[in-house]
Amino acid sequence: MTSFKAIITDPVGLHARPASVLSKEASKFASDIKLKCGDKEANLKSIMNVMALAVKTGSEITVEAEGADEKEAITAIEQSMKDNSII
Repeated sequence: MTSFKAIITDPVGLHARPASVLSKEASKFASDIKLKCGDKEANLKSIMNVMALAVKTGSEITVEAEGADEKEAITAIEQSMKDNSII
């Protein structure tokens, strides 16, 4: 398992647009990818699961990937979050 932690900096939190961006990026990989915030967890490949977390600005999140391409998945998702000013 590979993971990274980050703080959400998007002024509106993890709303529909960034949730969509992350779900699309996560769906490119075979690994199981989870987004955790506090005691809640979501499948990052599901936009509805991600939005249901209602992650607000300033929240600490953890993204975990487990599978054959976990390292590539984590690298790509972290870069996508930075590129889209989510973190």
